[in-house]
Amino acid sequence: MWLQCARPVPDPRQRLVCFPHAGGSASFFRDWAAGLPGTEVLAVRYPGRAERIAEPVPTDLRVLARSVADAVEQVADRPVALFGHSMGAAVALETARALEARGVTVAHLFASGSRDAPYPPPPTEEEQRALEAEDDAEVVAELLRLGGTDPELAADPDFQELVLPYVRADGRMFHGYGPSAEPVLRCPVTAIAGDADADADRRPWRELTRGGFRQRTVRGDHFYLVPRPPYTLIQDTLAAPVAG
Repeated sequence: MWLQCARPVPDPRQRLVCFPHAGGSASFFRDWAAGLPGTEVLAVRYPGRAERIAEPVPTDLRVLARSVADAVEQVADRPVALFGHSMGAAVALETARALEARGVTVAHLFASGSRDAPYPPPPTEEEQRALEAEDDAEVVAELLRLGGTDPELAADPDFQELVLPYVRADGRMFHGYGPSAEPVLRCPVTAIAGDADADADRRPWRELTRGGFRQRTVRGDHFYLVPRPPYTLIQDTLAAPVAG
């Protein structure tokens, strides 16, 4: 239910659990197994979209992460790493915290579309009202500006009717997520951001783990991983421990 495996691996060296961005679904990672031989790729199925469209959308990011941790714990018989993109990086962070609190080792956390930096200030009441008041055309325009959404598909009224409700819901959940410095992770963290990404999530990653931290800058914008998935970076990182 919670985890989708497009290509099962009979005897994987490790598993990589991938967390989609706001408005994203597990299908975003459906082709990743081909680029990561020996690694079984599992993608998180958020409620309220795709196969789970009839379920209520999540409203609390930490509650969502604890549910994902329940599922990940069941496949932790092999080393498990987490890869979250944009909002998914925050969900992966809280999932890693939940797993480590249960004594489950997380091999690595990849925070994609995110930079090591102080948290941005929370939106003012006026900014929050403006976000909530955006009409469908403005939401679609923002999706296209960020990239990762096919323009022809985004213009389809049926697509908008189906997708925009959970895009808005994810935005509300993410903006309502109050960051916390604790508990500090034990696993190593690698943050990945495009060199032209003006919309990267900002989070003080090096302060959120004692397991070692690296920042990696790659070519591209917020959705750098659509044309250039970071397969080599992931493989090389998992093959060598991160120094503290």
